[in-house]
Amino acid sequence: MSSLLELRGLDKRFGGLHVTRNVSFSLAAGDRLALIGPNGAGKTTLVNQISGVLPSDRGQVLLRGEDVTRLGQARRVRAGLARTFQITTLAPHFPVQRQIELALLEREGLTGRAWRSIDSYPDLQAEAHDLLARFGLREHAATPTQDLAYGEQRLIEMALALALRPKVLLLDEPMAGVPKGDGARLIAALEALPRELAVLIIEHDMDLVFRLATRIVVLAEGAVLADGTPQAIRHDPKVRAAYLGH
Repeated sequence: MSSLLELRGLDKRFGGLHVTRNVSFSLAAGDRLALIGPNGAGKTTLVNQISGVLPSDRGQVLLRGEDVTRLGQARRVRAGLARTFQITTLAPHFPVQRQIELALLEREGLTGRAWRSIDSYPDLQAEAHDLLARFGLREHAATPTQDLAYGEQRLIEMALALALRPKVLLLDEPMAGVPKGDGARLIAALEALPRELAVLIIEHDMDLVFRLATRIVVLAEGAVLADGTPQAIRHDPKVRAAYLGH
């Protein structure tokens, strides 16, 4: 199966600090890859390199076979990459539905006509309603995001990411800050992501990692320590010593 995302020897330094070291792996359609490792292992830096937030010092990022290493974030989104962040980046005063509508207009290159009502684009209006329903947000359509619980804000972020129709989805600690009692809906949404998506997830909750992932890459000191199935990673002595701790 051909790769939707391929990393080839990614490196990043900040002065004398070598944060990612010759990182290579790939994702195909349907993959659920968890990126794990101790704090300071370079996980978020690597995701920033993949998404174009940070330039790489060496190596390549390929999306659907296209070298996007020198492209910015917006161009990578258009090439099929979407990303959520550790801390929510939603517009706090905008109603949920309006934010989804704006994401759809952006995807279709219609933001210059944002003065027009979404009613002018019935297909996009129907898609916005579908996304609200998929993530259980229909009752909050008119609610500003600042008035919603943090777990619901995470659901909105995923809805916005899917509005871009990505081929590859990067999820940076989707459960961060979400109270345990609010986590069930978010986990259900993660499990219900479209099967054709290639998903890379950074997550510290090992129960969630082993529940969702079909494959795990372990980073340690910026380098790939192990890459394999959850079962193989669980029993890898190097991983147990460096990270899992038992």
